[in-house]
Amino acid sequence: MSEGENQGQQPRAGRCAIVGRSNVGKSTLLNALLGQKLVIATPRPGTTRSCVLGVYTADDPPTQIAFVDTPGLERPKGALGRVLSDSARRGLTDSDAVVFVTEAPKATSAAEINDKDRMVLQALEASKTPVILAINKVDRLKDKDKLLPFIDAYQKARVFDAVVPISATRRINLGALVSEIRNNLPEGLLYDADFLTDRPERFFVSELIREAAMLNTRQEVPYGIACELETYREEPNIVRIEGTLIVEKTSHKAIVIGNQGETIKRISTEAREQIEALLDRKVYLRLWVKAVPGWTRDPVKARQLAIREGDA
Repeated sequence: MSEGENQGQQPRAGRCAIVGRSNVGKSTLLNALLGQKLVIATPRPGTTRSCVLGVYTADDPPTQIAFVDTPGLERPKGALGRVLSDSARRGLTDSDAVVFVTEAPKATSAAEINDKDRMVLQALEASKTPVILAINKVDRLKDKDKLLPFIDAYQKARVFDAVVPISATRRINLGALVSEIRNNLPEGLLYDADFLTDRPERFFVSELIREAAMLNTRQEVPYGIACELETYREEPNIVRIEGTLIVEKTSHKAIVIGNQGETIKRISTEAREQIEALLDRKVYLRLWVKAVPGWTRDPVKARQLAIREGDA
């Protein structure tokens, strides 16, 4: 084995922040890289509210990447928007590499920088951390010739350490992305072989409940939903969970409950199934709905409900 090949086999580990605007597939990418569902993902903007760490581990070559999924970096709207933006920027702290996720242009779109991506680029300006541009959803781009001028537009705005076209849903080119990240990590390993995340189960249970609520409501309701766990009791044959879905308007409470309770029953069923898959145990789940008027506009309540929900 040559010296260069031996160097490439040295154990490497580090922290990598996944950043980008909302709905470009950051959470879907993290789940795909880990090979399992760790974080929730919906088509709704503002789904990710907290920075969540998930550790990717490989043996050949020995690699550990502590990925940090971050909220969408966009111009803040209201107290909740500022909380999410601050959370996303904190996710960049102490990173050895950054993956900036954008999405491939649609067939009818010009090959130019998305306006919302400019804020992400501004947030990265002061960082000396290596940045890799990951262009997601390339599987939907039939005319691949359009990709080159799109890449050129982004490279004119910033020098990237690498550019990798990917599809998180179809797992296209994820190996190449991992290789580029690994190239920027220091030598050595950081975690036990079976370490996955630093968040407790309660956090992910709360998130799965919120995901089900977001997917079963409409218009502005999903953005204003939070979840608090009241009871989390592990018994020999079952986990008993009671929680409250919080909305910011009384009218939203009626929507979440639904006609004769149909919507809250559907939310409970879907969430329970996901939680049982996560915990690999039977689950009893009971949910209530409470209106906390204007919580997304209150800085204290927004931080309490959005950033720390389910984390105890």
